[in-house]
Amino acid sequence: MQVDSTAGPVEGPLADRRARLSRLTAIQVMTMAFLMVGGIICFLDRTSLSVANTTIRQDLGLSAVEIGVLLSAFSFAYGLAQLPAGLSLDTFGPRKILGIGMFLWSVAQTMMGMISGFWPFFALRVGLGVFEAPFMLTGLKATNEWFPLRKRGLPMSLVNLTIVLGSAIAPPILSSIMIAFGWRSMFVTIGLLGVVFAAIWFVFYRDRGATSLDRDEIAYLDQDAPLAPETRISFAEWRGLFRQRTMWGMILGFSGINYTTWLYAAWLPGYLQATHHLSLAQTGWFASIPFLFGGIGMLLNGFVADRLAARGLSPRKSRRVLICIGMVCAALCTMLVPYADSPVAAVLIIGLALFCIHFAGTAGWGLVQVSSPRRMVASVGSIQNCGGFLFASLGPVITGWVLDRTGSFDLALFICAGVILLGVLSYGFIVKDPIREPYAVEAAARRD
Repeated sequence: MQVDSTAGPVEGPLADRRARLSRLTAIQVMTMAFLMVGGIICFLDRTSLSVANTTIRQDLGLSAVEIGVLLSAFSFAYGLAQLPAGLSLDTFGPRKILGIGMFLWSVAQTMMGMISGFWPFFALRVGLGVFEAPFMLTGLKATNEWFPLRKRGLPMSLVNLTIVLGSAIAPPILSSIMIAFGWRSMFVTIGLLGVVFAAIWFVFYRDRGATSLDRDEIAYLDQDAPLAPETRISFAEWRGLFRQRTMWGMILGFSGINYTTWLYAAWLPGYLQATHHLSLAQTGWFASIPFLFGGIGMLLNGFVADRLAARGLSPRKSRRVLICIGMVCAALCTMLVPYADSPVAAVLIIGLALFCIHFAGTAGWGLVQVSSPRRMVASVGSIQNCGGFLFASLGPVITGWVLDRTGSFDLALFICAGVILLGVLSYGFIVKDPIREPYAVEAAARRD
């Protein structure tokens, strides 16, 4: 990081200090705007196959299991790619990694509208998952760099909000494009949109390490943050994260969150069409409503987390409590979905489930921020997300298998509720200590 050598003392004139901090505010607003627009594009891309699920099955002659495999191909590749994505972000910064990743995933998305057959589709879904892997980690890294510790709850909730904004606007927008121009044009349109935004991000965004900051700005950003070396994380240090109990608890706990969000994102349109017999046009609007509930849950978590921190509560402990409350409520709502006797009732119950699981998921990302050294926060987040998505990849396949054999989603929903409750146990009994610097772990081991 560069420090402006011409900056005055920390206790300079009040007007000058306000002017310097207002520059940070402008950077924060620009960063959040870029992340939210990029996130919406990201989730339009990954949701497109879910929206076109039934149409593509009929056009290409695919079974429910094959569609489940295509859905899981993305999440499995996305999960595996989290590990190199996190290490790359901590090494090279968000500007380069997200810019390149968004360009490549948009190219893959565009090509999906130009091919036929299961295996080419499978290969492009894998590519989409690999190149989208840096997005959420970029949000984690950027908010960690540009916001102080006790003010990261709302920014992280806004980054997470892109998940549900993209998922909410995707069904009506993408189904309208499909009805007017076909599913192939839908893939090409949103792919080209991503290519344009990748160029905008790369031109205008700057990492904190490449920005000249004075001492007041650095003091503001680093308030309440534990002292830690500002060196890049080494591969040996990255490996050391796997020796920490908390890291494995985060992986197991977040698996319950990711399994649930990905199951609903992948199968909600298909569920409404198969169980409640909605048309494609009706599905587009009905499927958007539960994700709006999820967005409200994310925003509420951001406000609650920051309010609890402002009142002096431990950021780590308060986020663990918020995670567990949200997950328990999500499990209860998911168990009620099979008893919905109308599409309206189903949408409302699923909306409550998504409200609760996204409330918990936002707190889960917040827990990474307040539990990890700043220089390795993307690596910790990537390991958590990798394990979570690898497990979540089972969701669409299991659901497709259950649907093919029973003709119903009921068993798949009960399995999902059980997975959520296992995640609660992990956050409650395994995730207790913060992530420590690897050298601190080694020193403790030597003392023992």
